[in-house]
Amino acid sequence: MNNLTEYSVSEIAGALKRTVETAFGQVRIRGELSQFRRQSSGHWYGSLKDERALIDMAMWKGVAANLSFRPEDGLEVVVTGKLTTYPGRSKYQLIVEQMEPAGVGALLAQIEARRLRLQGEGLFDAARKRALPSLPRVIGVVTSPTGAVIRDILHRLADRFPVHVLVWPVAVQGDASAAQISAAIAGFNAITAGGAVPQPDLIIVARGGGSIEDLAAFNEEIVVRAAAASRIPLISAVGHETDTTLIDYASDWRAPTPTAAAERAVPVRAELAASLTMLAGRLDAAVLRSAALRRERTEALARRLPQPRNLIGLAAQRVDDLAERLPKALEARAGSFALRLERAGGRLRPALLMTRVDQGGQRLAGLAARLAPALERPLASDAQKFARIGAGLRPFLLDTRLAGASSRLNEAARMLTSLGPDQVLARGYAIVRGADGHVIASASAAAAQQSLTIRFGDGETPVFTAKGHAAGASGGPAVQGSLF
Repeated sequence: MNNLTEYSVSEIAGALKRTVETAFGQVRIRGELSQFRRQSSGHWYGSLKDERALIDMAMWKGVAANLSFRPEDGLEVVVTGKLTTYPGRSKYQLIVEQMEPAGVGALLAQIEARRLRLQGEGLFDAARKRALPSLPRVIGVVTSPTGAVIRDILHRLADRFPVHVLVWPVAVQGDASAAQISAAIAGFNAITAGGAVPQPDLIIVARGGGSIEDLAAFNEEIVVRAAAASRIPLISAVGHETDTTLIDYASDWRAPTPTAAAERAVPVRAELAASLTMLAGRLDAAVLRSAALRRERTEALARRLPQPRNLIGLAAQRVDDLAERLPKALEARAGSFALRLERAGGRLRPALLMTRVDQGGQRLAGLAARLAPALERPLASDAQKFARIGAGLRPFLLDTRLAGASSRLNEAARMLTSLGPDQVLARGYAIVRGADGHVIASASAAAAQQSLTIRFGDGETPVFTAKGHAAGASGGPAVQGSLF
């Protein structure tokens, strides 16, 4: 035992490292990724395992940047690298120089599992889909600035309907492509409307065809979530018609090719102009048809209405009838009023008035005869009273009594004068008396008299009637005049 060579820890660890690296060199190992993680330095660490063993591995930043897919735990891969040891932990590990999925089936299984998980979150629901604008003013394109895709899109847009295009250049393959694509989608959404850079009305995420590994960035969860969160309608145009990526499920419309995306984004201007012309023609025809229909309806309704001449004719006939009846009605009305006036005039004959005047005069004379003694007695009585108490009365009291008595006497005289026949005669009336001195109150009574005496306001005059005139012709008194 004492003859064994003595080594330090570093010497034996270095010897083991050289032995492992010399014995194995480049190896190619198939296994399942486990505890795979990325450090802030950009390096990747994890393990590769199968049913019975596990090997630690490390992938430096430069190698990780060239991966065409994103490694995840549980993915079966084939890695190429060198076996070595890590003396600091007394472990051996695999330094990965190349990594690829163990097969398309494994990668597809990984994508399908991710699709089901995101679908369960509702990221692919149809209710989240936004309608594409019919004629966008600005289109944002997320793609590689150097590939044929952007040229095809621009050329197709220019042929159909030129619009303002904003290109956000990104890597469409490699480890950094997923982060760039998601940042581009979020960047277009972050543009402020009305700013110096116009906000797109539509986003197109495009890439040419390739293998499933080449399109791996568009299956990444970060890209799918960015497409689902976009407030701007988004068209995915990744790969050829047969290629399907997870961004297609999250987009608002999936185009089979980038050229098809451009065709869907804008209409053909010539076709649009032709469509507008056709619609304008249809509108004109519709207006004419509507006007003709309304004219027919109006004419039909007009035929059902009565003719104006019929309506006016009936009214005109009534006017003519009333006009014909009006003179007769007016004549009858005037006759009625004349009859009423004549009746009223008969009741207002001068003889009746004079009779009433004579009767009033007689009553007034009787009243005056009865009032005279009554007036004289109070005056004599007052004079006696005044004589008895004159000395005891003051002069102004006597004057007041005398003034009151004089006022009553004057008022009685005025009433006698106003109610007397003289005032009536002074207004043009006359009193007719017969030969016997009685008042004649009617024409028939006057005709029976031979002579009459008419009293006027300024005197009387005798007259003879027609009967008296005949008597005078046979030897009677001379006829001075005839009243009738």
